[in-house]
Amino acid sequence: MSAFNIVRFRVKPGNERQFIDQHRKLRPTFKGFLGGHLVKTGDRTFCVIGQWRNFRSIVAARPEMTGFLDGFREMLEDLGGGLGVTDPVSGESVLKLPTSKPKAVKKASKPKKKTKTKKKGKKKSSR
Repeated sequence: MSAFNIVRFRVKPGNERQFIDQHRKLRPTFKGFLGGHLVKTGDRTFCVIGQWRNFRSIVAARPEMTGFLDGFREMLEDLGGGLGVTDPVSGESVLKLPTSKPKAVKKASKPKKKTKTKKKGKKKSSR
């Protein structure tokens, strides 16, 4: 099953645009990386969410991910509580949640038009 990593950051005041631009330029080539998202979660706070083929791929990519972090580390604030500038977590997916499909709205059926029907009757004879 897929695995995910999530890393929380808080950007120093005035660095949000540069932080986003730095991520926009990234072109990760990690083996097993399936893609990810940069999510703004609050005032100057962001999370990166990455999807991976499996957990081993995350472990193998950690040194390279740290290299990416070094490219924008100076833009980050310490999160406090002994965390440093990142709060990373990762793990294997245990359940994929299905999307719910909206209920189809039934259109009111249009009344059928009455069509004129020819009355069957006696044929007039032509003389």
